[in-house]
Amino acid sequence: MTGAGTPGYAGADGEEPPSGALRPGGLLDTLGLASVVLADDGRIVLWSPQAEDLFGYTAREALGQYAARLMVHERHLKLVGELFADVMRTGRSWAGGFPIRHKDGTIRLVEFRNMRLMDAQGAVYALGLAADQATVRRLEQGVALSERMVRQSPNGLAVLDTGLRFVSVNPALERTDGIPAEAHLGRTLRELLPLLDADTLEETSRQVLDTGTPVIDRTVVGRTPADPDGDRTWSLSLYRLEDSLGNVLGVALSLVDITEPHRAALAAEAARRRLAVIADATARIGTTLELDRTAGELAEVAVPELADLAAVDLLDSVVDGRPSTLGPADAALMRALALRARQDSDAVRAADPPGRIARYAPDRLVTECVRSGEPVLVRRVTDEDLPRIARSAEAAAQLARAGLHSYLAVPLIARGEVLGALDLKRTRNPAPFDADDVLLARELAARAAVQIDNARWYQNARDTALTLQRSLLPERPPEPAGLEVASRYQPAGATSEVGGDWFDVVPLDGDRTALVVGDVMGSGIGAAATMGRLRTVITTLAHLGLDPAALLGHLDRTTSGLDQSIATCLYVVHDPRLRQCRIANAGHLPPVRVRPGRAPELLDLPTGVPLGVGGVGFSAVTFDFEPGDELVLYTDGLVETRSDALDERLDTLLSLLGRSGRPLEETCDLLLRTLHRPDNHDDVALLIARAR
Repeated sequence: MTGAGTPGYAGADGEEPPSGALRPGGLLDTLGLASVVLADDGRIVLWSPQAEDLFGYTAREALGQYAARLMVHERHLKLVGELFADVMRTGRSWAGGFPIRHKDGTIRLVEFRNMRLMDAQGAVYALGLAADQATVRRLEQGVALSERMVRQSPNGLAVLDTGLRFVSVNPALERTDGIPAEAHLGRTLRELLPLLDADTLEETSRQVLDTGTPVIDRTVVGRTPADPDGDRTWSLSLYRLEDSLGNVLGVALSLVDITEPHRAALAAEAARRRLAVIADATARIGTTLELDRTAGELAEVAVPELADLAAVDLLDSVVDGRPSTLGPADAALMRALALRARQDSDAVRAADPPGRIARYAPDRLVTECVRSGEPVLVRRVTDEDLPRIARSAEAAAQLARAGLHSYLAVPLIARGEVLGALDLKRTRNPAPFDADDVLLARELAARAAVQIDNARWYQNARDTALTLQRSLLPERPPEPAGLEVASRYQPAGATSEVGGDWFDVVPLDGDRTALVVGDVMGSGIGAAATMGRLRTVITTLAHLGLDPAALLGHLDRTTSGLDQSIATCLYVVHDPRLRQCRIANAGHLPPVRVRPGRAPELLDLPTGVPLGVGGVGFSAVTFDFEPGDELVLYTDGLVETRSDALDERLDTLLSLLGRSGRPLEETCDLLLRTLHRPDNHDDVALLIARAR
């Protein structure tokens, strides 16, 4: 083959070769083919420059000499004469190897091609074409090896000329693209394989042709006439072809079918991705016992790895702790808990916002999912599917505008009960949901459902305890004689159980008032119930007119009989006539007295032991309490944290109380807003009294 700019060039359409000086090149130059012409008497009449290189004689030395005498050993003269006479007489060509004597005296094997020539006058001549036999054999072996390798290679191989048209293909490439070899010749990739990305392939081939930089193992995906209905994957390599002198001949193309390894690699990557998502879900879902947050964590794991939009919806009855059974004709009343999306779109606006309760008709796909307890997959969503996915006609139109093309709903099942569904949609991700996605979604849903169920039961139990707690506390403390009071009860953070903190205001004889604040150790319904029993006992004992120390002694004995319960308590009796408060403490934090014109102070009280310890007496202390004075009683949830020193928190409390004269309701709000953190694991009871 010869390329553009080489002797013998002809364009694809038969155009003339370019004019001007041409570079040497090609197989003949590699062979160093020598030309010698002999007259009919055996004398040399023409002698090429290559003959000078091959035999060692210059043209001046060779011309006019008898060739046999100049270049043949004496013992071969007879044989040479016979061969020469036969060619000249019969005109039959002769070819073969023959030993030739070089000018330097050595004998060299030369490959000959001899033939008879005739000029216009009828004169006869002998033309000899000669080349070094070792060079000829080396090239023959190379060509044979290349030919055998190309034909038997399992990889598709082809050569494109400088116009990127096929000039040769091997059988493997014929099988790969399903096109016969002769149909390739003279045609381009674009003309032969329109189902491939021909523009990119031709651009890449042109870059290789122009730069000489090969392209190795470029992955190409597409279809060919051999398999028009299925995508195949190939590893493509391109190399520029040049002759020994650097003339560009074209591009060599190598195509290896890697469809199966590619699919296996994709499957392995998908499996790795699924494991990573599951590991991520294990670490991220269920970090708290907040129902909404747990549902949000599930949605966050699903987007964008699995879906472009994820919603977590629970059956409303399940959220309330009631069993739910859906019949074939029953609608599903669903409460939206979480919604996550890759980006804001019409698909987001089509979904139920968290907190909303929506009614889904029996024919809706999410209803089918929670009724059957099985995934519902719509690989390719059509216009007919949208009304069964969306909550309304308007939402269906919004989903269509968002480009919803694939849908998957997976049930949330925990302990054999269907709680709700994980609703997944794809709008931007072009791939439809497949069987692997269903497996991954089911695994995520199964892991999350247990955490959601735990949060659901915890929240229900906490709500029950909180309801009990609030029912046992005074809704609004009475306005006692000589006192203005304000109070607050603040439950612990949503991830913590309700505790046994309480306060009370008990009017007594003689315009006196008992102020009580206490904290039962423990949490949940048990602590709330114990708190209610202690409050009842204190109210009863207070009306007996007992001294605070004596009252705590009776209360201690009562507490000792309440299933080993332990509580702290601060009991104060205010007497407006004496302008005094008498206080007894059972292991509780000291109250703060705020007096106009003075710095707030923690009252120095005998601490005492908590109620329920038993065997230790209590002491009472009397303090002045003038009009305008304030007494702040609180439980430890207001000032104790896991990260701050108690002394620092008490100093903060005193500084907040430093400005007197503020309305008591504002003071309560200020203390809770500043001191009680959202993540606090303890509840707070706060009671403030001001002498009139």
